[in-house]
Amino acid sequence: MSASTPPRTPGQGFVPEIPRRSAADIPGAPPRRPSMPRGNEESKRLLVGKDISLSGEITACDSLVVEGTVQATLEHSQSLEVTETGLFRGKVTIEEAIIAGRFEGELSVRGTLSIRSTGVLEGKVRFNKLEVELGGVIKGDISPLTEE
Repeated sequence: MSASTPPRTPGQGFVPEIPRRSAADIPGAPPRRPSMPRGNEESKRLLVGKDISLSGEITACDSLVVEGTVQATLEHSQSLEVTETGLFRGKVTIEEAIIAGRFEGELSVRGTLSIRSTGVLEGKVRFNKLEVELGGVIKGDISPLTEE
């Protein structure tokens, strides 16, 4: 034994020192996406997956992505995305919204409302800015937000 290796006593197992490696150091590992800066508060994101139904009131959510069905009230949030397979029924007050699926109810968007070509929005709609792709549908009471 060398002078730097302490002698092992009977019954004591060998514990090798293995340096820790991050996933980026492992050959063939998929590249990691850079994390978004979150500041002091972590992002609060809710994904309602395809074939999932949710109903109620959503209050502490910065970003809601709907791939399934949601029947709810959503306020004090930053963004709503209803994907092509998604259906949202209810009342929403939000900063930004992207509708590629179906929305039924009341929608008030303080920023930009984007209706994709597959999107159908029906009900009472208020917005600051509006983008509608060719094929997108809006039915109901539609008007820009007014400063009140």
